[in-house]
Amino acid sequence: MANFTLQVNGAEKKVNVPPETPLLWVLRDTLELTGTKFGCGAGFCGACTVHVGGAAIRSCSTPVSQVAGKGVTTIEGLGAKGLHVLQQAWIAEEVPQCGYCQTGQIMTAAALLAKTPNPSDEQITQAMNGNLCRCGTYLRIRAAVHKAADMAANKAPHKTTGAAVLEEV
Repeated sequence: MANFTLQVNGAEKKVNVPPETPLLWVLRDTLELTGTKFGCGAGFCGACTVHVGGAAIRSCSTPVSQVAGKGVTTIEGLGAKGLHVLQQAWIAEEVPQCGYCQTGQIMTAAALLAKTPNPSDEQITQAMNGNLCRCGTYLRIRAAVHKAADMAANKAPHKTTGAAVLEEV
């Protein structure tokens, strides 16, 4: 066991866990932030995505010792002052079906929009690659990322819905 100080969603959190404990389990079990999901346990599916220092990382394969003292943002902290623009777009585009992968999808999309405020379809596809959705809502996810980019830029909302995007492809 070792003591670590984490900056989680803007607040300092002290934890006493083994250094090799995956960040995912520290967030879920120790800090009771259950929005981050366990999917594969090997960093392949993206369900456990959080931000560390603004970059999207897989928390299931990242030891807590690697993030001590760094800023960690979970889905709970993404929209700390109300729904984040991506969460609003996700609702507007009716993205979730089962919803299990959605927190990881949103966190990955948020990292993309932070670097690329108006991404192309190709940039969205590239950034979201590796985030698995068993329900297959990839076209709705793309539409929601475009809508969030438009909303963030104070433009008119992106006019396509998941169904309209299907027709365009």
